[in-house]
Amino acid sequence: MQKIFSLDIGTRSVVGIILEERDGKYHVIDIEVEEHKERAMLDGQIHDVPAVSEVITSIKQKLEQKQGTLHKVCVAAAGRALKTEKSIASFAIKGKPLLTKEDILHLELTAVQKAQAQAAESEKDSQSYHYYCVGYSVLYYHLDGEEIGSLVDQQGNEASVEVIATFLPRVVVESLLAALNRADLEMEALTLEPIAAINVLIPPSMRRLNVALVDIGAGTSDIALTNKGTITAYGMVPTAGDEITEALSDALLLDFPLAEKAKRDLYRSDTISVTDILGFDSEIPSNEVVEKIFPAISNLAKKISHEILLLNNQKPPQAVMLVGGGSLTPQLPRELAKSLSLPENRVAVRGIEAIQNLSITDILAKGPELVTPVGIAIAAKQSPVQYVTIHVNDQPIRLFEVKDLTIGDGLLAAGIKINKLYGKPGSAYFITVNGQDVTLPGGYGHPPTIYKNGQEVSVDDKLMNHDRITVIKGEDGASPHVRISDLIDETPDKTVIIDGNSRTISPVLKKNGAHVKADCVIEDGDKIQYVGKETITDVLRKSGHEDWLEHMKPFRLTINGKETYFPSLGGKVLLNGMEARPSSSVSHLDTLTVEPPKQITVGMILSKRNEYQEKSIKVLFNGSPVILRQSSASVYKEGKPLNMVDTVHSGDSITIEETVTQPFIFQDLFKHVEVNKPDHANTSFQLIRNGEETTFYGEIHAGDSLEIRWTTAHEK
Repeated sequence: MQKIFSLDIGTRSVVGIILEERDGKYHVIDIEVEEHKERAMLDGQIHDVPAVSEVITSIKQKLEQKQGTLHKVCVAAAGRALKTEKSIASFAIKGKPLLTKEDILHLELTAVQKAQAQAAESEKDSQSYHYYCVGYSVLYYHLDGEEIGSLVDQQGNEASVEVIATFLPRVVVESLLAALNRADLEMEALTLEPIAAINVLIPPSMRRLNVALVDIGAGTSDIALTNKGTITAYGMVPTAGDEITEALSDALLLDFPLAEKAKRDLYRSDTISVTDILGFDSEIPSNEVVEKIFPAISNLAKKISHEILLLNNQKPPQAVMLVGGGSLTPQLPRELAKSLSLPENRVAVRGIEAIQNLSITDILAKGPELVTPVGIAIAAKQSPVQYVTIHVNDQPIRLFEVKDLTIGDGLLAAGIKINKLYGKPGSAYFITVNGQDVTLPGGYGHPPTIYKNGQEVSVDDKLMNHDRITVIKGEDGASPHVRISDLIDETPDKTVIIDGNSRTISPVLKKNGAHVKADCVIEDGDKIQYVGKETITDVLRKSGHEDWLEHMKPFRLTINGKETYFPSLGGKVLLNGMEARPSSSVSHLDTLTVEPPKQITVGMILSKRNEYQEKSIKVLFNGSPVILRQSSASVYKEGKPLNMVDTVHSGDSITIEETVTQPFIFQDLFKHVEVNKPDHANTSFQLIRNGEETTFYGEIHAGDSLEIRWTTAHEK
């Protein structure tokens, strides 16, 4: 059986726990808790090493009396010591080959280094590499200012990346080591408090969910977020349980220690008994006490929710888990859910009973305050954080291994600026083409070459203990080597077939006033004159087919005072059988043909605008089938009504009014059939529907049999 000794060194107290690992399960066999005698901790960092070491020694001695000699211990760096920064890095890529994965990694690393410098600047530290990068996530990639999913194989003018990175000051780890050494303890394993709590409460299978874990202690509330299978961000709020205790002290006139006891009693019983500073004893219902301190509870919830939203890109997570003694503050989960606009059942307090493979004995309280201490022991054993020593350009570097280390992490720790190791671009040529200034950029500087133990590697390759890294600055770019043909990308002469007839088009090509060939090499300061890149518009104008350009214009109407275009209804010019735009380039032996616009009717326009919901029925008239139709819109041109089959022309102005369809009546028949009076008939007649007499306004329906019976002369 293997014993695991862990320490949780908090702002107010130190918790020592001994676990045994048996058959894949962890069993708590002993625990000691002791408060600091003075203010030796501040925001997760040890400020008084001897004082903290004294408390550690005391806990160690008490446990040794029952468990035997202890030499090694698992500890955690406080999450509240972590510094989280956002940063953006960008670089010009105009004319550069397609972006590679290595280019993107270099850009990300540059952004992380900027964030590292920001973390150092915020702490007034001149050396950014005094901060370990414990993880970063890409928030956005941008190409020419537009968000994009991936930059790999992209081209444009500028690429940029925004990252959120988290750093741990080296002094936090160094002071922790110093306190352990004074207590005659060796660091067996190291982790981060947020990682410890997350590892035991949110296994990797759950980290695809966007979950916030909040450890509410005495002085600070530590926050960690998971999403898409990983821990994405860490944060801290310098407000926690002590603020609730102080509110109780003010509301009930209690000394701070008695207020702390009263706070714990609040969630244990319906009433609490207190003795104020004047010596008066009182028994107060818990709900009345909560009402008195509610502003402090609401304030704590708002500050925690604000930090969660900041770390989570202003979006509420899917759920929130609360641990730590301060999480038992009455009504805090409900207020936090309210601040995050989450259902109340999405914010919950989680105790050690939620930890898998942990047996809980009577010596261990089942609340949330011991999740982190137990998590430190388990997480530090399952996922220990090691120190790694490497050499970067022969400089020894020690790294804090909170994750799989890469070459990029080594460069960060060494303070090497990757963007300054790129070769300089080659000198540009400045020329004019057809009177326009053109810059021919020199070759891009080559990226730095990185070697690990003599083998060329990438910045995302894995880094191991004792690796030796060598970084060599990239070569400078060359001056441009460009021919005129590289600029014009056209053959000197070309034949175009227009409406079945061949036409030869020749360009004008000069360099500094002299006729030259397309393979002439361009020098700095050259003046190039070139006319030869023909578009469809150019070719049609030169060949006398300007009327074709009118065909290519989209069909245009002014509808209800608004200009509206119908590109599909216009004519088309086909380039090699495919529809083309006027600005499309024409190459040697290309063929141009035209498709004139079709005759456009009112019905076609309405169907394009989805405003013509035609209603129709089929009836029999004098034994022959007839389809009757009604439109849901009336169309007018210059105040005159138009029928569905009437023609409209590009540039016309029409008005469309929606109409409500009515039931079909007998009279509607005459819009669709022509009725002629028989020669032998009188002027009187009968309207018959399904064998019965009806009127002009009688309703008719699909399938009806209609007829007109004329009165003959002898019937008169």
